[in-house]
Amino acid sequence: MSALPWDGHFRFFTPLHYVQNGSGGGAFKVRQELNAHPSQTGGGERYGEGAVLLPPRMYGRVVAEINAEAEMKIVRYEATGAATYGALQDDGSIRELIGSPFEDSSVGEAVADLDAVRVLPPVEPRKVIGVGLNYTKHIEEIGMNKPEFPMLFMKPNTSVIGHGDAIVLPKETKQTEYECELTVVIGKNARRVSEDEALDYVLGYTCGNDVSERTIQFPEMKMGAILVGKGFDTFCPIGPVISTGLDPSDLRIQTRLNGETRQDGSTSDLLFSVPKLVSYISDAMTLQPGDCILTGTPSGVGPIAPGDVVEIDIEGVGVLSNPVIAEG
Repeated sequence: MSALPWDGHFRFFTPLHYVQNGSGGGAFKVRQELNAHPSQTGGGERYGEGAVLLPPRMYGRVVAEINAEAEMKIVRYEATGAATYGALQDDGSIRELIGSPFEDSSVGEAVADLDAVRVLPPVEPRKVIGVGLNYTKHIEEIGMNKPEFPMLFMKPNTSVIGHGDAIVLPKETKQTEYECELTVVIGKNARRVSEDEALDYVLGYTCGNDVSERTIQFPEMKMGAILVGKGFDTFCPIGPVISTGLDPSDLRIQTRLNGETRQDGSTSDLLFSVPKLVSYISDAMTLQPGDCILTGTPSGVGPIAPGDVVEIDIEGVGVLSNPVIAEG
């Protein structure tokens, strides 16, 4: 669900609004609070289906509560042989996620600690869609023209791995490189959605690494194709969490190789924004819950080798870390 701003004005709140945004529990809490303190509702006036007019002093408290629910870090993990979802807390504890993150859900009691579980890829996507040449500084660094519309390709879901899993350099490799990417996780079916409504179909965001074997990718591109160079097994690390409630328009995004910063950019440099990408892709195909869009990489891409550790760090999400090994 999207976070709500507080501009100090009186606002209407309805249970329907919160249900549509995936937080029926929030609506219940608001109604409960209003019933307990009717004097704070501006005379107790109600409009339509449970809507009420809130004064700024109460609106701020309600917004803080709703935003706390909106901004969640969803982690998919394995603790007892089965994959499950939880809500990661700042102290490293994991609270139970009751229900599916793609449907109505609520947060329960603490059930595990992050250090005691295996973190899995945050989703098992049916589609992984990549975007090429989508940061202006990266386009400048490689000396290419800006595309007139999004340059898209797909990575197989067999390329997906999670936090801590190894990137395996194939026997064919001569130059494989990292690419840090803000990755969009789709929350519900999206088909022909407008840019204005596109973010309503996004569950949240995670870190992605569009690992690419250049000596295969570039000859493919000369023939008008991109697949094998970006599609090897393990060439799509994503994770460690899905972070909800973020504004994707200006997030710092970095790559560190063996602790040294190699990429350092901002999503404000995107040529095609997240809403534009979701809308554009949905005009051609149905985006389904769990599908991922890798939105492009900033300047500073470079090679990796066996023994390296690659970290993708995105503001508001966290750090995705993967060691690099050679194929046996």
